[in-house]
Amino acid sequence: MTKPAIDVAGQDLDPVAGGGLLSRRLLLKSAVVGTGAVAAGLATPRRAGAEASIPDWATVAGQRARGYGVPAEAEASVQRAIIEPWQDVAPAFSLSGTPHHRLRGTITPSGLHFEVHHGGRPEVDPNQHELMIHGLVDRSLKFDLDNLERYPMVTKTHFLECAGNSLFNAVMPEPMQAGCDMLHGLLSNTEWTGIPMSILMDEAGVQPEGTWVVAVGSDGPSLARSIPISKIMEDGVLALYQNGERIRPEQGYPMRLLLPGFEGNMNVKWLTSLWVTDAPAHTKHESGEYTEILADGSSVEFTFAIGVKSFITHPSATMTMSGDGLYEISGLTWSGAGEIEIVEVSADGGQSWAEAELVEPVLPRALTRFRMPWRWAGAPTVLMSRAEDVTGAVQPTRSDWKAKYDPSNFLHYNAIQPWQITAEGAVQNVYL
Repeated sequence: MTKPAIDVAGQDLDPVAGGGLLSRRLLLKSAVVGTGAVAAGLATPRRAGAEASIPDWATVAGQRARGYGVPAEAEASVQRAIIEPWQDVAPAFSLSGTPHHRLRGTITPSGLHFEVHHGGRPEVDPNQHELMIHGLVDRSLKFDLDNLERYPMVTKTHFLECAGNSLFNAVMPEPMQAGCDMLHGLLSNTEWTGIPMSILMDEAGVQPEGTWVVAVGSDGPSLARSIPISKIMEDGVLALYQNGERIRPEQGYPMRLLLPGFEGNMNVKWLTSLWVTDAPAHTKHESGEYTEILADGSSVEFTFAIGVKSFITHPSATMTMSGDGLYEISGLTWSGAGEIEIVEVSADGGQSWAEAELVEPVLPRALTRFRMPWRWAGAPTVLMSRAEDVTGAVQPTRSDWKAKYDPSNFLHYNAIQPWQITAEGAVQNVYL
């Protein structure tokens, strides 16, 4: 039997699995965690008193108010990672990844929301941009921004994930040593505000044979995707605001389609046309680029929903541990099917697992943060997380995921992410 670890305050730290994972009850004992961290050399308390120096900024008047706030200068390095594997052959195709290992919480700042542009970011004049609903409808409608501002709006928090997120882990024979921004950065979580699509569609009067909607953007390639009308009517939103302000240009200014839980490419940016049809259009972007190839050589179209997934952000690849002792393991989890039910963490490469705490609020089709107390003994180990959603779907191992698909497929990769920690404390990306 494993003996409970005892911290300097004489309280049990209650191991719950191998590798130093501790009971979630410890998260409620902040004083115990703090004491243990100091004792382990992870924190050095500052002495207060007359000998403490007063910094210069505390002795003079500070800067005046400004019209738009920006991050502190010391945080200037917290930026999106520019991902450029195709620039030589497709210069207009560009990506940037959210630096999850530099963030906490679940809401992604607007300026750090990931980007995927198939034809570059257009400079849209909001005074000329219009949205048209047409096709199998009783009346064709056209809206400008002034029209749309008069409609009732809803506010919802949802993730967006590119179907190609985590592509390097999916296809590279050896694990790429990079941070979460490169490996899993085509994922973000935002508070979106806009008009329920059902309101606009009801006003247009969708005809009974209208079972699909072809959404088209006003970027250079006029990116277009076919969407079941049922999804549009269920929870589709014409998003106009992002985290309280107008949607940023790289996120589709002045308007984009939001389809909670569906792959990012379907959430068409710079939306200009919704064409109601009786069949999917089989556009280039859905047939040529977003069709999955299975291990037997067959293909699967219209796998719209994002699968259940998680990864640990702290600690994660490119980080270095600051010595043995107490830590909080923290990460993100999500599913296109709805809420996350459970996340388990392993600190011994999957030999044993323990349930992590899900940090409230746990919202459907939104990022949820999980956390777990952990004592690192300073020895090599492997950290992993696996999630299960409300449907019972469980995050697969990499070998199980790879066995399902052709080696060329990288879409919808949702396998468990192992992070290896060396005896020196370096955190590395590994395959198991």
